[in-house]
Amino acid sequence: MADTTTPTPINWRKRISGAWAASAVLLALVAVLDWPQFVPTVIFSAQALAGTAPFILFAVLAVAYLKATGAENLLAKAFEGNPARMIVMAALLGGLSPFCSCEVIPFIAALLAVGAPLGAVMAFWLASPLMDPAMFAITTGAIGLEFALAKTAAAIGLGMLGGFGTLLLSSTPVFADPLREKPAVGGCCGVKQPFSAKPVWKFWTETPRIQTFRDTALENAAFLLKWLTLAYVIEAIMVHYMPANLIASVLGGDGLGTVLLGALVGMPAYLNGYAAAPLVAELLDQGMSNGAAMSFMLAGGVSCIPAAIAVWALVKPRVFAAYLGFALVGSIVAGVAWQIVA
Repeated sequence: MADTTTPTPINWRKRISGAWAASAVLLALVAVLDWPQFVPTVIFSAQALAGTAPFILFAVLAVAYLKATGAENLLAKAFEGNPARMIVMAALLGGLSPFCSCEVIPFIAALLAVGAPLGAVMAFWLASPLMDPAMFAITTGAIGLEFALAKTAAAIGLGMLGGFGTLLLSSTPVFADPLREKPAVGGCCGVKQPFSAKPVWKFWTETPRIQTFRDTALENAAFLLKWLTLAYVIEAIMVHYMPANLIASVLGGDGLGTVLLGALVGMPAYLNGYAAAPLVAELLDQGMSNGAAMSFMLAGGVSCIPAAIAVWALVKPRVFAAYLGFALVGSIVAGVAWQIVA
């Protein structure tokens, strides 16, 4: 008898991730509108992704190992206790850790995977992209030691602002059920539920745990790869088509108003601390106010494209809006404070 059943149509919308599709569309637009820039854009994106790959690999394997052994429950206990203490420690760790805005993404995803409180994660999330040892050295050389120290203090303070703000508002609808329906890391996408028994460190002796390790690693690697690819494609486009002299022409001047303008301009413009330091040094020589320089660097660092896209991918839009809100407010406050002190 002939099979008269109607074949199930393939849902290509679900098969093809929106992030991959967006990356392909952007590259296609560059190829059509500015073909000579297509290859440099691809090379820039690939090199940036390759530079972050060791951190992605470490985080993917670490989370997969935690889930396969059942040790994620032990790690989660490290984030139990006094929330205020955790927020302070997270802000300090974020402001002093040697991770840039791109490298911190896998570790944030891992923290969310093991159930770390959102307030502590927010504190680390905000502070970490703003300062690390290499960035401190570059900022000191380009602008000066006092500015570098002030930016470090501002990074920690901004982290605490976001952490305690999240803690105070944790009972509001903004932070209720903050993660997306399919969390980026951990028990998602068909990955088995965490093992509740005592951790089995040699997980490869049990077939279910091997399956959990493989599923978790593949799902997390696919998630980070697709979103970071999109992030670096956007970064490459912005770096090429948003020249530094355009930003300089907008931020010239003095007064408290430039502090607000610095934050507003710095937030949508991708400029991490490494790229921004020489530009800000030049702008200061041209008469830019100290407060505007500080707010510009802080806002641009927190909202840089790779970190912002990862936040968007991990949490719901209302939490993402809060993340940007804390960044904007903290940048302005730090800029005004530095304007007064400097």
